[in-house]
Amino acid sequence: MWNDRFSGPDYLFGKEPAAFIIDHAAYLKAGAKGLAVADGEGRNSVFMAQQGVETVAMDASANALDKARALAKDRGVSVDFHEASIHDWAWEPEAFDLVVAIFIQFLSPAERIEVFKGMVTTLKPGGHLLLHGYTPKQLEYGTGGPSARELLYTEELLRDLFDGLELVELRSYEREINEGKGHAGMSALIDLVARKPG
Repeated sequence: MWNDRFSGPDYLFGKEPAAFIIDHAAYLKAGAKGLAVADGEGRNSVFMAQQGVETVAMDASANALDKARALAKDRGVSVDFHEASIHDWAWEPEAFDLVVAIFIQFLSPAERIEVFKGMVTTLKPGGHLLLHGYTPKQLEYGTGGPSARELLYTEELLRDLFDGLELVELRSYEREINEGKGHAGMSALIDLVARKPG
């Protein structure tokens, strides 16, 4: 499915990073090691690398990764891209200072629990998790994201699933976004920034 979605010549979500990661660029510290989860066509991992983060990015779509590599080359940065399913990714323990997951709301509730556990496992103590997505109110807007309510995030859900982390920020809000054809218009969003104790 994802390979088909990314098969066209255009960048489905644009070439510019998500507004969320721009807003939280202070966490992208030069020399840090970062993982971009299910990063698609590379707009966020490339931005991470532009800030000096030693960036690893993974996605299951070969078509998306071809575009991501082209974008990294165009922007003059190096990203370690991996073609890999999020379900099979080896979450190396305490490997990253930063884990970034933006609009990864294609996981069933059971799959989401396992992936979130993996993201926490791969964070180093003191490292930060940056997660961004849609709330159920997004179903009213229909400007991007899944159509199934159970794939969307609430503050209560994220607080529960990341209860072992120190919450730095957790907020729901509405905002106009223009991130390619895939995410455009008024949107119901949620941000989480959390720190792994240690």
